[in-house]
Amino acid sequence: MVTIGLDISKSWFQIHWITADGEIIRKKLARGKVLDFFSRLPSCLVGLEACGSAHHWARELIKLGHKARLMPARYVRAYVKTNKHDAADAEACWEAVQRPGMRFVPVKTVEQQGILMLHRTRDLLFDSAQAR
Repeated sequence: MVTIGLDISKSWFQIHWITADGEIIRKKLARGKVLDFFSRLPSCLVGLEACGSAHHWARELIKLGHKARLMPARYVRAYVKTNKHDAADAEACWEAVQRPGMRFVPVKTVEQQGILMLHRTRDLLFDSAQAR
């Protein structure tokens, strides 16, 4: 199974993987081209840093038959070899997802994310009311 590191952002996504021949592939994709790119690949393991939008992308990748694994950003940061930029983050995701001791974040459903948003909004309102 091919392993891919995926760094997501607003407009451009960075992908990193190594072929069976040992060739390092780094690819920059526009947001609208990501699902098309992954739909053409055979099933693979995709590592992403966990954040709110990463759950959406993980769900979409799983629909396409891939195995998406979310990792806490602080765990992935240890694998960044150079200055922090999108290509280095994608490489770090690729490296981290293959580690046997890595802890993964479960992919949340849309409903779970909605409930979390309600709880966080309530906490913000409660905290601001107490501050007065």
